[in-house]
Amino acid sequence: MPVLNAPVLDQTVRHLYVHVPFCPSICPYCDFHVLTRKSGQVEAYLERLEREAAWLASQYTVELDTVYLGGGTPSFLRDAELEALVGSIRRHLGWGAGENTLEINPGTVSPARAALWKSLGFDRASVGVQSLDDATLKFLGRQHDAAGAREAVSTLIGAGFRVSGDLITAVPGQPLEGDIHGLVGLGVDHISAYTLTIEPGTEFARRGVTVQEDDERAGFERTEQLLTAHGFARYEISNYARPGQESRHNLAYWNNRTYLGLGPGAAGHYPAASVSEAALTSRRTNPHLHTWLTGEPGEAEAIDAEEYVTDALFMGLRLRTGVDLADVSQRSGLDVRARHAGAIATNVERGWLELDGTWLRATPAGWWVLNRVVTDFLEA
Repeated sequence: MPVLNAPVLDQTVRHLYVHVPFCPSICPYCDFHVLTRKSGQVEAYLERLEREAAWLASQYTVELDTVYLGGGTPSFLRDAELEALVGSIRRHLGWGAGENTLEINPGTVSPARAALWKSLGFDRASVGVQSLDDATLKFLGRQHDAAGAREAVSTLIGAGFRVSGDLITAVPGQPLEGDIHGLVGLGVDHISAYTLTIEPGTEFARRGVTVQEDDERAGFERTEQLLTAHGFARYEISNYARPGQESRHNLAYWNNRTYLGLGPGAAGHYPAASVSEAALTSRRTNPHLHTWLTGEPGEAEAIDAEEYVTDALFMGLRLRTGVDLADVSQRSGLDVRARHAGAIATNVERGWLELDGTWLRATPAGWWVLNRVVTDFLEA
């Protein structure tokens, strides 16, 4: 790939993801690192988390803009446990200056708990609604019902949270229009709409549950139609927001920025110890809980400039705004447009990409076949 100049990368890490693996139950579609809590596990988790947070602080320059607690079910932690977790983060890494998100199960919400979460510094709630139809929730193995989801969202909005609602689409028999109208009507300002995906090893896979491509595409397209009519903009393939309510934390992922990964199974994207031809950044995924508790940090993978560019294209083309090729060229030190001229031209001709100055973005048709588009860049 043609070299422009030395890479220009921000060596300060501004984003933190914390994985809380504990859940009250395991949903049949879930393939994340989750487990139900057993005696002594949370205590051991919190002790190890404190040590890992201190280690990360010793290794990197950290000025946090966003913090995201995901899982699992972070809101499943007891009040004192969550207070201890937040205390560890604040002591060693600080707190997000711009946005701090807590993933929440509707069944864990009460006015008192919402007030506590707000007092701890969370200002954004990502709520696992999934559907507002009881039959759909039962099929998905969710423990809450539609009334509980509505009450939880209303309570969180009343407590002053920016609220994002998760929605699963392409579920057999799902009343998608009712789900979307209902969720919007509750007053959320952000919706993450994910197609039901059957992953190997999940209970749904063992049962032989399938998702028809026609249903997947219909849900994909109808969701955008309905949410656009309600004033939401699709700013990423699966994410919609009212103006100014986009997830700042997730935008860091899609823009290929560095971030810390704290906790078992957490992934992180880190500045390299020294930027070189062999390593521009590095990625590391922590091992699962039992191994992580022993102190094992996980294996780091060096990311060179070419792989950094591929990652930036793969993630950035998920965004409606697309990828600024000039910016990625500056960050990587490589001439991205010249290197991928063939793949760009081919996919522009197909109608899957469009090039506007230095910005490369996927068209609506290109979003549907994005894996194929990215394969062209990988083969190049």
